Amino acid sequence: MKLRVSLARFIGALAVAALPLAAAPAKPNILFLLSDDHSYPYLSCYGNPDVRTPNLDRFAAEGMRFDRMFVSCPQCVPSRAALMTGRSPVAVRMVRFTSPLPSDIPALPDLLRDKGGYFTGVAGRSYHLDGPATAGQRAAPELGGTMDRHNLRTFTQRVDYVEKGGGTQNFGTKLAAFLDKAPKDKPWFFWLGFSDPHHVWTTQGKRGVPDPKKLTLPPHLPDLPGVRGDLARYLAEIEHLDDDVQTVLDTLKARGLDQNTLVVFMGDNGMAMPHGKGALHDPGINVPLLVRWPGVLKTGQTTRALISGEDFAPTMLEAAGVKPPKEMSGMSFLKLLRGEPFTPRQFIFAERGPHGGDGGMKPDIQASTFDLARCARSDHFKLIYNCTPHGAVAPVDSQRDPGWQEMVAANAAGKLAPPFVKAYFTAPRPTFELYDLDADPGELNNLAGQTAFKEPELALKRALTEKMVLDWDFLPTPLR
Repeated sequence: MKLRVSLARFIGALAVAALPLAAAPAKPNILFLLSDDHSYPYLSCYGNPDVRTPNLDRFAAEGMRFDRMFVSCPQCVPSRAALMTGRSPVAVRMVRFTSPLPSDIPALPDLLRDKGGYFTGVAGRSYHLDGPATAGQRAAPELGGTMDRHNLRTFTQRVDYVEKGGGTQNFGTKLAAFLDKAPKDKPWFFWLGFSDPHHVWTTQGKRGVPDPKKLTLPPHLPDLPGVRGDLARYLAEIEHLDDDVQTVLDTLKARGLDQNTLVVFMGDNGMAMPHGKGALHDPGINVPLLVRWPGVLKTGQTTRALISGEDFAPTMLEAAGVKPPKEMSGMSFLKLLRGEPFTPRQFIFAERGPHGGDGGMKPDIQASTFDLARCARSDHFKLIYNCTPHGAVAPVDSQRDPGWQEMVAANAAGKLAPPFVKAYFTAPRPTFELYDLDADPGELNNLAGQTAFKEPELALKRALTEKMVLDWDFLPTPLR
């Protein structure tokens, strides 16, 4: 009897060994949708009643909505550098707006291609990582010429597919063109950049421009007709963006790829209004982030975990089965997506440097053009460290718009409320700004130096000092 049992077990073992091995989980395709100058909370899935984004709302319901995604810079070029490298703009030498991504710094597309076997591509609005052009309306002949002579433009070598002159329309068609080139036996990564809601605000969704009088203004903006009008036009662009995103999702589904594609929707930095783009306040760095991953990520989830722009690349690499390089300071949130135990960040960090083209410094240069600042943020407090506090405050891109012009006029006439005068028209700014974000979400009441807030201020200064040391930052640290 014992012999028969042993023989049966042996035969069974042979049968199991003869079975084909279970296929390893397929690597997901990765579709990265990046809006431009898009602040949280301007999607209706975030509970904002003034904007209507039914397509992105549905997309959010199919995955996870992130409430605390903070990019690493309130400007497009350095922010995108952090998204692609998993490191701060300072660490990868991309603080200056006109820098190309250094060739010795590995980035998400080439790592996915070289380590993960992905077919990679980029299309839509400029990826902004190859320095300034040498010709055209915004030409920088000396800078661009130097980069060309020394072969510093390397981003196109990191991807297999780069759209040529496709413009910023017909986004579903852009995805289709990429998919036509993608090998059928490889996973793919595709970065698609949208122009909306970048200034100037000229596009509109189906309902046109919402009624400015019915909008709820955020606490950091004064209630002026021009401010309301600017915000209304901004929201109209977001509603136009919502329709464009749906054309991409429709194309993905029509190709039968929606179930095995990890789709990420995110903003690159905040809105071009005061306290937004170019500023280290939350409207400048807190952006929408929505993730859908069928079969992996449970639907209808929300999270308030602190997420940094540095965290995007290592997360996508791990999702693709690629180990992030040890140089990446970003922290993968793949466990959060998978519903596994996850320890969130204590702090996020962001930096601010020059904006726009180089070419000389004017005596009256404004902070909107040149500002050197850093910030650290926890769940409840924000520290802003101003190293060039004498520059006059002004919004990036929208200085000539009615909103800012009316704010300037109201300040000159003595009719602007004191908190707005202090925030936007008082120079020099303090070296340190500390905000209790629960009590003061508009970041208008500076608590730096107050005894009652000594502990959170010191904790943020310590965290920022460590970050600046580890990033080899060129600015003096807040603490010795």
